[in-house]
Order: sequence, then C-alpha cells, then structure tokens
Amino acid sequence: MPESLPERLLLGPGPSNAAPEVRAALAQPLIGHLDPAFLEVLDRVQRNLATLFRCRNGLTIPLSATGSAGMEACLVNLLEPGDVALIGVAGVFGSRMAEVARRCGARTVCVEVEMGQTIPPERMADAIRAERPSLVALVHAETSTGVAQPIAEVAREARSAGALMLADCVTSLSGMDVRLDDWGVDAAYSGTQKCLGCPPGLSPLALGPRAIERLNKRSRPVQSWYLDLGLIGDYFGQSRVYHHTAPVSMIFALDCALQRVLDEGLEARFERHREAHLRLVDGLEELGFEMLVPEGRRLPMLNTVVPPVPDEAALRRLLLDRHDIEVGGGLGSLAGRVWRIGLMGENARPEIVDRLLAALRQLL
Repeated sequence: MPESLPERLLLGPGPSNAAPEVRAALAQPLIGHLDPAFLEVLDRVQRNLATLFRCRNGLTIPLSATGSAGMEACLVNLLEPGDVALIGVAGVFGSRMAEVARRCGARTVCVEVEMGQTIPPERMADAIRAERPSLVALVHAETSTGVAQPIAEVAREARSAGALMLADCVTSLSGMDVRLDDWGVDAAYSGTQKCLGCPPGLSPLALGPRAIERLNKRSRPVQSWYLDLGLIGDYFGQSRVYHHTAPVSMIFALDCALQRVLDEGLEARFERHREAHLRLVDGLEELGFEMLVPEGRRLPMLNTVVPPVPDEAALRRLLLDRHDIEVGGGLGSLAGRVWRIGLMGENARPEIVDRLLAALRQLL
C-alpha cells in the first residue's frame, strides 16, 4: 500500500466522503459476528434501516455485498424461471435489472425511454395490464442520468394487478423521501456509499410481507446460495443461524452513519440535499454549464450536466489533479457528453458546492 493517499473530495456518482466519526467506527476492535455485543449493534442497524425505508412490517438487513448484489438478491429470490418480469429501463441500472432478470430465467419485458427521460407512468400501467407480470421493477433515482422516476404511481398499478413491486433505491435512500409502505413497494435495495455517507461494501435491503410470502412459496431453491434471503434471514432473524461471517467493521460504520442520519432528521436531511442542489445549479449555469434533466425531474443528489468545453474528460482530469475533486463522467449513450456531479450525504453542503465552483472558475 502507498505510504499516503490523496485526500479527494468525492463529488462523483459514488462513493461519497464519509464523516470522521464513520471512519473511526471502522477502527473499533473486532469482535465475533455472533458476539452478543455485535448482535446488539446489528439489531439496532436493522431497526434503523426499517425507519429509513419506512418499512414497518417485514425484513430489513444490511446485505454483506454492494448495491448491485442487493439488486441481484431481490431478483433471484423473487423470480423463478418462466415468471414475467416487467422492468422500466431509463438508464444503465434499469438495463442491469433487466439483464439479471433474464439470467433468472424470467420472461423479461422492458418499457424503455431514452437516457435522461422519465418513464411515463401510463406506459408502465399499459404494460402491466397487457403482460400481467409477477414482478415490476423500476429505479427510483437513476444514477446514470440524474432523473427521478415515478415509483409511487407505478407501484400502485403493480399492486392493483397483483404483481410485486421492486425499487432500486441505491442513490435515493436518505437523500430524498423513500416510503415503501405508503407507496406499496414490496422490496427495495440500496448501497451504503452514496447518501448514507458510509464506505462501499453493504447493501441495505428491505422486504415487505408480500415479498416474504412470495419467497416462502417458491417452487424451487433460489439459484444463488449466498444471496438466498431465506437462509440469510435466519441469521438476521431471531434464530441467528450461521450463514456467513458478517463484515463486522462495516456494520459498525453503518451503525454510526445511520445514527447520524436519524439525529439530523429525515426531512432536514432531504432539505439539505435540495438546497445544495439548487446552489450548484445556479453556480454551474453562470459558468456556462447546461443541465441535462429538465427542472422538476432532477435528482437533488446526482446532477447531470453538459460542460462548456469540447473535451469533458480533460477538464475532469484537471479538476482531479489540481484541486483533488472527483466528478463522474457519463455512462452508456451519455459517455463523453456529460458530467455526473454527486452531492451526497456529507457532501450536500454549501461549502462543498462553493469549493467546486471556485475550482471550476479557475480552470475555465
């Protein structure tokens, strides 16, 4: 390992910077994953995740893997070969859900729009009525485009048709409102490295009663042993049956990060992200940047912008080399055209926005 690493301001699509208290939690003494002291922390983490997801009845766990594994865990547990999966695809991560669903053996139907657009709820509703899927899935906050998608409206149509509703909340959780019970969402997953302000490595995951019932009524075993939520649930439930060695230090960090979220208050945290976003938009537009996503559909924590230069990659590299600020480039059809600027968790603050704008003024 190098003797020293640069101190970067991480303003890309993730990871985001963690607070000193969260980093310190990683350095707490190691104890066993079945130690009563650790299980007390784990219980608290599960309760706090239920509060954050607004999921009162069901199972909430910090899955021992990153957000993409949370996606795969939900799909392999809730789909069986021959099931119909209806996926809203408005960017890279919607496409990824569709690919995982296909690998589960599901007949996968996609409702697609161009990157940067919102999927009309009526198109999803029409497809639900036509296809009668067993599962409907949509990305709440599409990280590749910076667009908020209409989860509540689509979940209502899915529930009325008897389908389960799955939501990707990787980028949205704790940066904007997530209400699984109120919206009728049956399963959701997230990641620790974005608005939660925790290092990458865990995927917070929530299953509601209908999803648990579907899991219990499977006709065949889940194709992934490691991601089998029936087996994992026996460890995170009351019986504490050994499944795998939980990442103890990461759970400590998540425990600290969740407590910071709840101490701040969810509504105050959402407003902080919104205010930082508005400050950034005003400053970028003065510098000649254009917002890709129309107002009203933009994510507060992930801002997709068109830089006023012909070579966006060169400007991004100067920002990193001269100012230690990382921003993200585009993915898919947006590669080479846009930046993705993250204001997540600890970085959704006016002084962070001002530091970025000052650096860009110098470079431009």
